[in-house]
Amino acid sequence: MKYTSQTIYSKKQTGEKITSLSLYDYPSARIADEAGVDLIMVGDSVGMVLLGHENTLGMTMEHMLYHTQAVAKAVKRALVVADMPVHSYNDPEIALKNAQRFLREAGADAVKLEGGATIQPQIEKLMTAGISVMGHVGMLPQSIGDGKYRVYGKDPDEAKTILEDVKLLDRLGVFAIVLECVPAKLAAEITKAVRCPTIGIGAGPETDGQVLVFQDILGIRSHVSPRFVRRYTDLEEIMKKAAGDFCRDVRDEKFPSKKESFS
Repeated sequence: MKYTSQTIYSKKQTGEKITSLSLYDYPSARIADEAGVDLIMVGDSVGMVLLGHENTLGMTMEHMLYHTQAVAKAVKRALVVADMPVHSYNDPEIALKNAQRFLREAGADAVKLEGGATIQPQIEKLMTAGISVMGHVGMLPQSIGDGKYRVYGKDPDEAKTILEDVKLLDRLGVFAIVLECVPAKLAAEITKAVRCPTIGIGAGPETDGQVLVFQDILGIRSHVSPRFVRRYTDLEEIMKKAAGDFCRDVRDEKFPSKKESFS
């Protein structure tokens, strides 16, 4: 059965934790979907994870449509959520046009926008058009640029703003909200205060679900190493060994063998 945004929304009522991975390509999406992941986010973090950028600000609509299309082709069950990149939702009309492209051209089931009160008109426009929207509060990578990645909400005023934004998003009808890099206590308070599910990344154990980047849990390292990441295997070393073994076999004239050649 193909998941919908309502499927994800309903998991909070049943008390079932939501599993999510952020990934960007066909084979990864196929593997994650077959493993039983509930929700797949095609994050603009692809710029940092796969393309070597320092932040997410270099990602365009064309980049994100390309990766979303690849992911959507592979997924049979999970909900596919596309990150709307920076400047793709500067005003309500632009937001609607670009969100529709994600659904019609790339096959996404929903879109994710960063922010709260500052993007209320955009969210209202998408909701009115029947587009499923996921919210994102706390650390907002599109607003940081080259700034410091840190925990948001330790300061009482900052925590109050985050809580107000989350309650607003919930009232507007988003089906879920990502809480990124917020104190566990605040994340627990937020989770209890809203009807929609919360999905944490660096937000402690009390959220309704968790999301991590697929490459991170596989042990493929990048220039950032957040403390909230748990590596479930060391695929980087396995890949390095395979590449090294291939190089050795070619140099030693052990590859290709007769079995691997055509007569």
